[in-house]
Amino acid sequence: TLSARLDVKNQARVHLWYERRFGCAIVPYRSSVAAIATFPTTATAIGVRPIPRGLEVYAPFGLGDLRAGIVRANRTLVSEADYTAKVARWAANWPGLKVQPWCENPGAR
Repeated sequence: TLSARLDVKNQARVHLWYERRFGCAIVPYRSSVAAIATFPTTATAIGVRPIPRGLEVYAPFGLGDLRAGIVRANRTLVSEADYTAKVARWAANWPGLKVQPWCENPGAR
């Protein structure tokens, strides 16, 4: 068992509920890689899948922010309000995070 809470989403179905939750429609993702590239922060835009020799990691923005505890917006899809709310929750749980404010962050597009 894991001691961490995971948030798992079927990326093939996100377009069905995204507009109700976030107020804007999105087209269906063509692949998991396309979906991961829209995740709201650079540190969370990571996918892992099993391969015959272990695990394959896909991280379009690299792993540097994750390793350093930096939270930086990926402005591809997330709004400023949603980013701000998300990082406020995270900072309350993990006070050591280095949150980059929206206004100081050009984001990864």
